[in-house]
Amino acid sequence: MAKTAAAPSTHIVGIDLGTTNSALAHVAAEGEQARSEVLAIPQLVNVGEIGEMTLLPSFLYVPAEVDFPAGSLALPWNASPPFVTGELARKRGAENPVRLVASAKSWLSYAAIDRTTAILPWQSPPEVPKLSPVDVSSAYLQYLRDAWNHVNATGRSRSKLGDQDIILTIPASFDEEARRLTLRAAEQAGFAHVTLLEEPQAAFYAWIESQGEAWRDIVKVDDLVLVCDIGGGTTDFSLITVSEEQGELVLRRAAVGDHLLLGGDNMDLALARVLQQRLEAKGQRIDTWQLQELWYRCRHAKETLLTDPALPGQSVTVRGKGTKLVGGTLKTEMTREDVHAVLVDGFFPLVERDAMPARQRRVGFQELGLPYAADPAVTRHLARFLLEQSRNAGEGDRLRRGPSGLACPTHVLFNGGVMKANPLRARVVEVLNRWVQQEGFQPLDARHVLEARDLDLAVARGAAYYGKARHGRGVRIRAGAPRTYYIGIESAMPSVPGMEAPLKALCIVPFGMEEGTRGDIPGREFGLVVGEPAEFRFLTSTTRKQDHIGDLVEDWGDDIQEISPLEVTLPGDGRGDEMRPVRLETNVTEVGTLELWCVSRDGSDRWKLEFNIRTRDQSQLP
Repeated sequence: MAKTAAAPSTHIVGIDLGTTNSALAHVAAEGEQARSEVLAIPQLVNVGEIGEMTLLPSFLYVPAEVDFPAGSLALPWNASPPFVTGELARKRGAENPVRLVASAKSWLSYAAIDRTTAILPWQSPPEVPKLSPVDVSSAYLQYLRDAWNHVNATGRSRSKLGDQDIILTIPASFDEEARRLTLRAAEQAGFAHVTLLEEPQAAFYAWIESQGEAWRDIVKVDDLVLVCDIGGGTTDFSLITVSEEQGELVLRRAAVGDHLLLGGDNMDLALARVLQQRLEAKGQRIDTWQLQELWYRCRHAKETLLTDPALPGQSVTVRGKGTKLVGGTLKTEMTREDVHAVLVDGFFPLVERDAMPARQRRVGFQELGLPYAADPAVTRHLARFLLEQSRNAGEGDRLRRGPSGLACPTHVLFNGGVMKANPLRARVVEVLNRWVQQEGFQPLDARHVLEARDLDLAVARGAAYYGKARHGRGVRIRAGAPRTYYIGIESAMPSVPGMEAPLKALCIVPFGMEEGTRGDIPGREFGLVVGEPAEFRFLTSTTRKQDHIGDLVEDWGDDIQEISPLEVTLPGDGRGDEMRPVRLETNVTEVGTLELWCVSRDGSDRWKLEFNIRTRDQSQLP
C-alpha cells in the first residue's frame, strides 16, 4: 500500500467509517490549506429524491422487488444500485427492519464469528440476500468512493478517491484481526493507499486543528487528557500525556481501554424496552420485529429530546400486526423523564472511583448475537480503566495518579454521537470531579473540557489532519501499538495424560512499539511446526506495559487475554511434518498492522504469520 511516485495523491482524505454514521474530510496533498473540508455526500433522502448530507448514515437496506417503484433508487453514478445506502436506508429500515443491515462495524469486531461469511441482515428470513460484515463495510466505502468521484473527480482521473492518500479510522480497541479486515474492506473498495488511525487520536487531532497554535497554551507539561469516545456501537477510552522534549511539547498516547460494545445502540434499545413495557401494560403485545422497529424509532425520538431541552416528550409510533394502516398503528410517548432515568442514571450512574463493572450470571444456552457489554454503566467501565493504569506502568510513564493509584485526568475531550448530549457530558464531568477530588486534586472546570466543535465530523477531520502531520504539516501524537501482543509457546515439559501442555506467553510486540519499526527476539530459537496443520495462539493485554519484546510470561491472570487462534499449514520441504528451529522477527507496519516472521536458522526460509485468522490450510509465504 505504499504510494507510487508515478501517481501522487492530489488529496489527503480522512474517512470515519462509523457504526451509525460515516463521514469524509479532505485537504490538498500540497500547499498549506488551513483546515480540512467535509464532503457533502449525495444520497437518497426519500424515494426518488437525492439530497446532500455531510453524514452518510451507516445503514444498508436490501430491497425486495416490490419495495420501490422502478427507477426510483437511481443515483447520479448508478441507475440501478443493488442496495439502498444512507438516509433512505435508515428511514425504510425503521419500517421494515428484517431487510436492514445496521451496526456492521460492531459485527466486524466480533471474534466469535467468521466475519467474511454472509450473515447480515442478522436473523433475517431466508429470502433476504445476505452480506458479510466485511462486504457491508466495503459497500459503505465504495459508496463514499463513488460519491467522491462524482463530486470531485469527474473528468480528472488523478483525483479519483482510490488513488488518494486515505486515513481510515478504527476504534482504539479493535483487535488485530478487526484491523486487518478493515483494510480488506478498503482494498475491496479499490483503495490503494490506506493507513489506519485510532478514532480517539483522530478526535484529538481535530481539536488541535481547531485550536491552531493556541493548543499549546491550553495543555501544559504533565497534563493528562482523557478522550471519552462513545459512538453508536462502541465505547473507547484513551489517555494522552503531555511532556516536554528539547523545549517542545510532546503528546503521547499512554493507554487505551478494552473493546466495549456499548454505545448509542444499547441506549436506544433500553429506551425501546421501556416503551415496550408501557405498550404491553395496555394490552398491546410487541413481537420481535415490532421491537426492532421501536428500537429505530427511539433513536430519532431520543435525539430530538436531547437536542431541544424545551420539549417535554416525543411521540413514538410503531406499526401494529394488522393490515390496516391506521387501525394497526401503536402509539406511545417518550418523555424527558424516560431519557434521564434510562440514559443519565442508567448508563452514566454516579459511582465510586473503585467501582467495577458487574458480571452477569450467564444462562447455559444463549442466542447468538453481538457480545454487548454485560454492564451498561459507562461510568463503571471508566472507573476500571482509570484504576487499571496504576498497574504495570511502562517506561516513561507520566500518568498523574492519586494515592489509590487512580489515573486522574486534567482535561477531558468528548467524541462520538452519544456525547453530543449536554446532560451526558455534564454527568461524566461530575463523576470525574468526585473521583479526582477524593484523590486530592482540583476539580475540572469548563476550561478543562476541551471544546469539540462538531462531534459528528471530528474523527474524519482529525484523520485528514493526521495525514497532513505525517507529511510534516502538523503535530503528531506518539502512539505505536495500542496494546502488548504475545504468541503462545507450548512448554517443553513432559506431557501429562489428559492435560494440555502448559502455554507460555512470549511478548512479540510491546505496548507503544512505533509504526514502521521491526523487532528481533535475540538469542532464542523456537521449534516451528511445518508440513502439517498447526494452531498458533495469539494473546494480548491492554494493561501490561512493562513487558519487553522477548519476555516469556509463564503465569498470568486477567491481565492477558487470548484472541482467536490461527490454524495454518506452513510449507516444509515435502518430507511430511517436521519441526524447524526458527528465530522470530516482528514488524509494526506503516499502515498500522502487525506481522510475525519466522526465520530459519540459516536464513534461507522465512514464514509470515498474519492475524487474518480465518485462513485455513493456506501458505503464508510472502
